[in-house]
Amino acid sequence: MITDTIEFSTFINNTPKDLGYYFPAEFSLHEATWLSWPHKEESWPGKLSAVYPAYSQFVKTLAESEKVRINIQDLQLKVLAIQHLEKVGADLSQVEFFLHPTNDAWCRDHGPAFLVNPTGKYKKVIVDWNYNAWGGKYPPFDFDDVIPTLIGKQFDIPVFHPGIVMEGGSVEFNGAGTVLTSTCCLLNKNRNPHLKQAQIENYLINYYGVDQVLWVDEGIVGDDTDGHIDDTIRFVNEDTVLSVVETKLNDENYDLLQKNLISLSKMRLLNDKQLNVIELPMPDAVVYEGIRLPASYANFYISNKHVIVPTYRCAKDDQALDIIAQCFPSRKVVGIDSTDIIWGLGSFHCLSQQEPAV
Repeated sequence: MITDTIEFSTFINNTPKDLGYYFPAEFSLHEATWLSWPHKEESWPGKLSAVYPAYSQFVKTLAESEKVRINIQDLQLKVLAIQHLEKVGADLSQVEFFLHPTNDAWCRDHGPAFLVNPTGKYKKVIVDWNYNAWGGKYPPFDFDDVIPTLIGKQFDIPVFHPGIVMEGGSVEFNGAGTVLTSTCCLLNKNRNPHLKQAQIENYLINYYGVDQVLWVDEGIVGDDTDGHIDDTIRFVNEDTVLSVVETKLNDENYDLLQKNLISLSKMRLLNDKQLNVIELPMPDAVVYEGIRLPASYANFYISNKHVIVPTYRCAKDDQALDIIAQCFPSRKVVGIDSTDIIWGLGSFHCLSQQEPAV
C-alpha cells in the first residue's frame, strides 16, 4: 500500500508531466485492456442481449495476447458474463473481474487514463478526469465518474484529479509527444464552459504528458459524443494517421470529413515532419429505427497481437480491413460484426481502455 502520505501528497501536488509521466500510444505494449461489462438496457433499447455474442468475441480476441480486466456490476452479472465468454471459448484464465459498479459500458470515456514513467518511483499513475456522460446527456453517471479512482485503490496506483471533464475517446496519441483532438468536442460548452482553448491545451499537456496538441474541427453524423476523434482519425504509428472519408458527395458526412483532411494536410509534428495521411472509407450509412448511427471503421482497438475492427455487413468491410491490415503488418486484423453494438452509439474502441505495460 502507499503508506508514506507526506511523500504521496507531495507527489500528486505536481502534474504528471512535471514528474516525467506520459500517455503511451495504443500500439505500445499493453499489460491489460479494461472493460465495463454492458448492462444498461437504455443504451441498447431492445438489443442488449444481442450485443453479448460480438462483445464476447471481442473479449476472447483480447485475451489471446493480454489480460482483460472487467468492471462488473454485481456477482449475478459476473455469472452471466462468464456464461457468454464460455460460449465463445474465451481463455478465462486471462480474464479478471472487479466488483466496480458502473452506469454504462463505455470504458474508453469513464475508465482510467494510465500514464507511465519507467524510471519513476511509481512506474504507472492514473489520471481521473471528471466525467459527465458527454455533456450531461445520460444521467446518472456517478458510478462511472469514480471508476479510475477505484482502480487506483485496487492496484495501489497514485491517482491525479485535474478537475475538468475529459473523455478518452476525445484524444488520440502518437506516443511521441503529440495528441490529436477535435474542437467540436473539447470546446463544446457542455464540457468545460469556463475554459478557453489555450487553457484546455494546458491541461492536455500537463496531465497527458504531451508537448503538442493538434486540432481538427469535425466529428461524424450521429455521434452523441459531439465528435470524438476515435470515430474519425487514428494514429497507426508516430507519424501516420488513418482518416475516415466519405466517397458519396451527397452524404452528410462528406464535407465534414473533407474539412478534417484539409486540416491534417497542414499539420506538422514536433520534428516538423508532415503527417502521413491514409484514407479509410466510411461504411454505408447504418440506420436503425430511423436513426443514423455513428458507424465508423476508425473505432478499431489495437491489442498486443490484433487490431479488432468493427464491421457492419457492408460491401466496404473487406476494403476497410485490407487498408487497416496494411498499416499494422505485425498484427492480425480481426473484423467483428458491430451492427448490434453500434445501436449503443459506439463500438470496440469506445468500450475499451488500455493499461500499458511498463
